Amino acid sequence: AVKRGNSCYFPDRVVPMLPEHLSADLCSLREKVDRAIIACHMTFGADGRMKTHRFERALMRSAAKLSYGEVQQALDGNPNDKTGPLLKPILKPLEACYRAMMKAREKRNPIDLDLPERQIELDDKGQVKAITVRERYDAHRLIEEFMIQANVAAAEALEAKHVPLVFRIHAPPSEEKLHALSEFLGTMNINLPKSQTITPAMLNRILDAARNTPNADLINVVTLR
Repeated sequence: AVKRGNSCYFPDRVVPMLPEHLSADLCSLREKVDRAIIACHMTFGADGRMKTHRFERALMRSAAKLSYGEVQQALDGNPNDKTGPLLKPILKPLEACYRAMMKAREKRNPIDLDLPERQIELDDKGQVKAITVRERYDAHRLIEEFMIQANVAAAEALEAKHVPLVFRIHAPPSEEKLHALSEFLGTMNINLPKSQTITPAMLNRILDAARNTPNADLINVVTLR
C-alpha cells in the first residue's frame, strides 16, 4: 500500500492498493459473513442534522449483497426475493433518514453539480465497444451522503481528542478562473455577475438554468473546474 498509494480502476479490472487477499476478501463485505469493523453510530434529528455519533470496534454480518439498481427498485415499490424482507426493517428507514438529511443539505446550499458517470463497454478482444452514461439513482446519493456524514463524525471525534489530522480544503477559485467561467457562460447567454462575491447559491442558479439544456453536462464540468 505504501508503494502503490492508491487502487487503479480500469474498465474491466481493478489493481488494488492492498494485497488482493485483503482487498477482495478480509477487508471486503461478504453476504452473511462476519467482518471486523469500526462502526460509526450516528443519530439524526428530523431536521436532518447529526445529533450524536460514536465509534466502536465491532463484528458486522452483511444482511445481503445488493446492487444499487435492486435497492432502487425496492424503494420504488418493486422488491425482489432478497430486498423484500429488508424493505421495512432496513431500506425504508435508511431512505427516511436520507430524506431528512437532504433537508439539512438544502439549507447549507452546497454547489449541486450533476456529473454523470461514464461506463466503458469492451468487446471480447478488449477493444472499446461503447461509452454509455451510467444511470444514477437516489440509492447512490443515499450511500454517498452517509459516507460524507461518517467522515464528518470521524473528523469531529478525532478533533475532540486533539489528534493531528490532515484535511483537504477547497480553496476559493482564483479571479482568473472565475473570469474564464464568466467568459465561457457568456458564450451561452448565461450571465455570471462580476461585481460581487460568487456564492454556491449563485452557481446553483446557473446550474439549475442549464439542467435540461443540451449543454448541461459541459456547463457542469466547466463549473467544477
